[in-house]
Amino acid sequence: MELKNLINRIDLTSKSKLEKYHNQFTHFIDLLRTRNLNETTISEINKQIDLLNSLDSKDKSLKSQYRKSQGNLLRLLTKEHNLVTQNYYRNTWMMIGMGAIGVPIGTALGVSSKNMGLIGIGLPIGMAIGIAVGVSLDKKAEKSGNQLDIEIKY
Repeated sequence: MELKNLINRIDLTSKSKLEKYHNQFTHFIDLLRTRNLNETTISEINKQIDLLNSLDSKDKSLKSQYRKSQGNLLRLLTKEHNLVTQNYYRNTWMMIGMGAIGVPIGTALGVSSKNMGLIGIGLPIGMAIGIAVGVSLDKKAEKSGNQLDIEIKY
């Protein structure tokens, strides 16, 4: 089974943001064509492409549907094939670092110094730790060939 093509939307040139979403999704699909994917994954990708092709260019929900479809496919590829985009782990672990590491560090500093204004100090510390962990995981994914050559920008 082959991946379907998105219809070429010529009328998107006036809507620059929508055109960027379309071009990014098209590039994403082109990258997936180079991968060895199973039949169920290909059928799910084709369902998302059919859904996008069925919408009119003037439909207000087209931009959000590009984002939803791309997000659904990224979750599926991460779960089924362990494929991730560039900086996927960095972005994920930055948030984890801020929430799970930075807040407790800031709270501990605030309680120990009896100045709760220091809670904010822990956030950049947790963010730095999270980024370091995420970058190392991104490098590992790149070495193993599980990283797609695209960075998703919403």
